Amino acid sequence: MSHWPSFGANAILNTSHTASPAAIFRLRLTTAKLFCKSAPCRHQSTPYKGIGVFGPPRSNQSSRQTRKVITAWPNQARAPKLLDQVRLAIRARHYSKRTEESYVHWIKRFIFFHNKRHPAEMGEPEINAYLSHLALKEHVSSSTQNQALAALLFLYRYVLGRELGELGDVIRARRPKRLPVVLTREEVKAVLSQLHGDKWLMASLIYGAGLRLMECLRLRVQDVDFARNEILVRDGKGAKDRVTMLPKSLKKPLEEHLRKVKAVHEKDLAEGWGRVPLPDALDRKYPNASREWRWQWVFPQEHRWKNGKTGEQGRHHVDESILQKAFKQAVEKAGLTKRATCHTLRHSFATHLIEVGYDIRTVQELLGHKDLRTTMIYTHVLNQGGRGVKSPVDDL
Repeated sequence: MSHWPSFGANAILNTSHTASPAAIFRLRLTTAKLFCKSAPCRHQSTPYKGIGVFGPPRSNQSSRQTRKVITAWPNQARAPKLLDQVRLAIRARHYSKRTEESYVHWIKRFIFFHNKRHPAEMGEPEINAYLSHLALKEHVSSSTQNQALAALLFLYRYVLGRELGELGDVIRARRPKRLPVVLTREEVKAVLSQLHGDKWLMASLIYGAGLRLMECLRLRVQDVDFARNEILVRDGKGAKDRVTMLPKSLKKPLEEHLRKVKAVHEKDLAEGWGRVPLPDALDRKYPNASREWRWQWVFPQEHRWKNGKTGEQGRHHVDESILQKAFKQAVEKAGLTKRATCHTLRHSFATHLIEVGYDIRTVQELLGHKDLRTTMIYTHVLNQGGRGVKSPVDDL
């Protein structure tokens, strides 16, 4: 029995000129098997497929060609890029999509500010320089600067695995104390009168139930309880659910709107579509739930989206910019000089409830505020305490 040389790429290269083709084949096959156990090829469904190990080499195959086959094997999977690692870390902690977009945006700007240096090579001085630049040169608000700092802290703690020390004297923009813009009841009525159709219904729900813009747009059919006059807000700000009121004056218009939406959904089902995205992994747990009526959006898109690769079609909820533009035009037509947005309706909801004497704790629960101090700001808008303050000039 002949003595076998040591297995490996060098052995193959050294014996490729002297050994018989059959011996070279057996040696290459054994070497490939050893490599497959340690690091399978990521480009092939099976380790051996397409790498030229099955069958003796051609007689005119040179040692250089043999070297190419062996040195290209095995292929190690590349590590994810830095920003992809950030996205994975954010999604693993179930942060919102908008938080992910914001954090990636600020981290990317931080890297470009320092001429594309890797964050692992930088630390507290570079972070200080960047935050100071935002405050001094770009004149960003305090909340924007704090958002950039939060993104960088997340990067160093959870992606790079580094705890930052003292950041020193970071120049921060002073955080001003702002009061929200609030519309009177007459102004709300004037603005709503300039809206029509589903835009009027969406704006009325925001004002009547104290919803945030995206909370309104993301409502599903099952979230509206007509029997109890309630709206269940799911996955609101801070990933919290809450229950708020369904205005009685909006029940009939909302029911008529849902009948039209259901007719559109049934037409989509008849054409083979009618699916909507489900939260988390519910689409895998309940494969047919995305076609059910209860999971459909209360305010779906007018036109179906289409996946260019798969050809699949479906409907998402109305884009927020559609209502924002319509509301801005309605404010201008109503002749208001206040800088009112869709969120101003939520401020007005809270203020008007406190005006008529509802308890501040009740308003806090309806709004979904974690801290009572956030709700207390509406008492400052009123310029009233618990019992109300009357100006002395009114008694003259």
